[in-house]
Amino acid sequence: MSLPPNFIEELRTRVSLSQVVGRKVVWSKKSNRAKGDWWASCPFHQEKSASFHVDDRKGFYYCFGCHAKGDALTFVQETENVGFMEAVEILAREAGMPVPARDPQAAKKADRRTQLAEVMEEVVKFYRMQLKTGAAQEARAYLDRRGLGMKGQDRFEIGFAPNDSQATWNHLKGKGIPDEMIIATGVCAESDRGGSPYDRFRGRIMFPIRDARGRCISFGGRAMDPNARAKYLNGPETELFDKGGSLYNHGPAREAVGRGQTLIVAEGYMDVIALALAGFEGAVAPLGTAITPEQLQLMWRISPEPVIALDGDKAGVRAAYRLVDVALPLLEADKALRFCLMPEGQDPDDLIKAKGPEGMADILGTAMPLIDILWRRATEDQVFDSPERKAGLDKRLREEIKQIRSPDLRSHYGHAIKDLRATLFGTAATAEPSREWTPRQNWQPRQGGGRRPWGAPPSKPLGTTLTSALVQDENFEISLREAVVLATIVSTPMVLEEAMDLLEAMECQSQDHNILRGALLMMNGRSNAFRSELEALVGGEILENLLRQNHIVICPSVRRAGDLDTAKLTLKEETAKLKAAHGRLAEIAEATEELTDAADEAITYRLGQAALAFDRATRAQQEDTTEYEKADNGMRVDRKEREALHGLLANLGKTPKH
Repeated sequence: MSLPPNFIEELRTRVSLSQVVGRKVVWSKKSNRAKGDWWASCPFHQEKSASFHVDDRKGFYYCFGCHAKGDALTFVQETENVGFMEAVEILAREAGMPVPARDPQAAKKADRRTQLAEVMEEVVKFYRMQLKTGAAQEARAYLDRRGLGMKGQDRFEIGFAPNDSQATWNHLKGKGIPDEMIIATGVCAESDRGGSPYDRFRGRIMFPIRDARGRCISFGGRAMDPNARAKYLNGPETELFDKGGSLYNHGPAREAVGRGQTLIVAEGYMDVIALALAGFEGAVAPLGTAITPEQLQLMWRISPEPVIALDGDKAGVRAAYRLVDVALPLLEADKALRFCLMPEGQDPDDLIKAKGPEGMADILGTAMPLIDILWRRATEDQVFDSPERKAGLDKRLREEIKQIRSPDLRSHYGHAIKDLRATLFGTAATAEPSREWTPRQNWQPRQGGGRRPWGAPPSKPLGTTLTSALVQDENFEISLREAVVLATIVSTPMVLEEAMDLLEAMECQSQDHNILRGALLMMNGRSNAFRSELEALVGGEILENLLRQNHIVICPSVRRAGDLDTAKLTLKEETAKLKAAHGRLAEIAEATEELTDAADEAITYRLGQAALAFDRATRAQQEDTTEYEKADNGMRVDRKEREALHGLLANLGKTPKH
C-alpha cells in the first residue's frame, strides 16, 4: 500500500514552499511576498538573472531558463539528492507530522527495525569506549600510523572490539536487551557447539556502517592479528543489513555530491576515510565484495557518472574488468561510469599521503570512460597480425556491446570502437581499406602484403582505360548486390544470425551501406522491435533510400518479407556472386600490374579462369528441378501445377480438357 493521498496533500498544505526553497536561494527584489510571488536565481543551473519563480499559494515552482518544475517534495528530492520517501520524512519532520505506516505489517517491521537500530547504537557506543582502553593501545597506534587522529576517529565513529568472545554480549545483556535482539543485529552469533553466544568481532578496529538515513546497520572490522583468517570482516546479512545493497559512507557522500562534489567509489573503509578527510567528501565503498548491480543503481541515484577509483595493481584492473560486465546491461544515457586507476602499488590513502589532495585531484582528472576499459581488456597483451585475429576482436566487442539495451548508446559505443580500431590498426590511408570507399575513389595499396579479404578493394590502382572501365562496371554491380544482401536482412531479420559471417567479410563501397552493415552487426535479429531499433541506429533516411531502389523493390526476398527460405536462398546466391566479382577484380588488378612488365599466357589463363568462375557464380544457384509434361498444344507445362488444376476442377464437378 502507498501513503494515504490525504497525508501527502496535507503535508503540501502545511509546508511553505517559499521556506523550503528559501534555504537554498536568495530572493530577488522583484518578489512580492504579500502575493506569495517569489523570484530568485535558479538553484539548478548557473544564471545571473532571476528566472526561478515560486508560487507559494499554489505550491509550485518553475524555472523559465532550464524549465525545472515541481512542488516542495520534488525540490527536496532534487536539492538534497534523496528519494521520494526520504523527502516525505524530511518535510514531515519539519511540519511536525508523523508519517503513517503504509500497511499493518510495515508498521511492525518498521518498529522492529527501529529497535534493532537502537541496539546497534549501543554497540557503537561500546566499541567507541573500548578504543580508549588499554586493551586498544595497539589499535590506537595503528590509527596514528595511518594518520587518523582523534578528529577523524570521532567523525567516522571508529571503535574497537576487545579480543574477548563475551565482552559485547555481556555488555548488551547488561543493558537489558533480549538475547534474540542481540543475535538479530549480527554482532553476536549462536555457538554451533551449544555453548553461550559469542562475539562475532574480536580484536578488531571497528567501522560502523550506516544507511542513507544515518542508521547504523552493521560493522566492518579490521583485524589487529596479522595471522587472522580475514583481514577485514563485515557483519552478516540481517534484517537491517543487505551487503550487496549498501554503501559505506552513503549518506555523507550523497550530501557532498548534492553540493557539487564528485562521487568517488573506492575499495575500502580506509580509502574512503582518507579521501573524505582530504576534502573528497563524496566517497563511498562497496562492503567487501565486488560492486553489485544494486550498488551501481544506488551510485547512479547519487550521481549520473561515478568515478571508480581502484588500486593500480593487477587486482584493481581485474576489478575494473568485472565491473564492466556488471555495468554494460545497465548503462543508459544518464547512467555512466568513469575509471581512475591509481599508480601501481598505491591506493587513494597512499597517494594522498605521498602527494597530498592535489596529487589525488590530478589522478581523478585522468579518469577514463568505460569504453576505454572495455577496449583495454579486449586488446591488452594481444597481437592482431592476421585477418582472423582482427575479426575475432571485432566479434568479441560486438558481443559485449550487444548487452547495452539503449540503441542510441549502443550506436555511440559502436562508433567509438570503430575509432579505436582505426587508431590501433592505422589510418585508412596507410593500413586498412577505407570502409567509406566509393567507386569515385582510388584504391590505395594495402600495407604489409598478404591476401585481402574478399570484400576488400584491389591493392593496386588501375592504370589503363580498359581496366578502369571494367572496374567501374564491376563496382556498380557489386554495389547493387550489396544492397540486395542488406535489404534481404532488413526485410527478414530472422536470417541475420546466419548472415553474420557474410556481413563481417563485406567491405561495403557505399558509405550508407557501410553504416547499415555496422548497425546490423550490432543488432539481434530476434528482437520484436528490430526495425525501430535499426532506424534509431542508422536513421530512417538510409533505410528508405535502400528499400526504394528499383532493383530492391522487385527483389523476391524483399517482396516476400519474412520468408526465411527465400531470404536464405537469396543470401546464398548473392554471397557467391559477390565473392566471384571481388575475385575477378583482384585478378584484373594484379594482371594489370604484371602487364606493365611482360604479358604471357599465364596472365591470359588467369583472366579466363576468373571469367569462368564469375560466369558460374552468376547462374542460379539452384538447378531447375521442375518436372514438365507436354500439353495437347505441344507446350511444356509444370506437372505439379497441372495436377493442382485438375484437382480444383474435379472439386467443382468439371472434367478437365487435356
